Amino acid sequence: MATHDKYSDKKLKALGQRLKELRIAKGYKNYEQFAYDNRIPRAQYGRYENGQDLRFSSLCKVLKALDISFEEFFRGFN
Repeated sequence: MATHDKYSDKKLKALGQRLKELRIAKGYKNYEQFAYDNRIPRAQYGRYENGQDLRFSSLCKVLKALDISFEEFFRGFN
């Protein structure tokens, strides 16, 4: 398991929170249904929302499923 510094951990948590907010805004009350509907492994997507590391290709897939651009996703990202 890769270790991260505190800064990276904080950013991963914020990224996960942003994914969760966008999923809820799309009308999905739980991550499992969103993951299922978009052919993303449910446990894997759950880890993303919990702030665990994810690959760039996985982020691309999730943002496509959310129908949001990288610019929109990272706008206001702290």
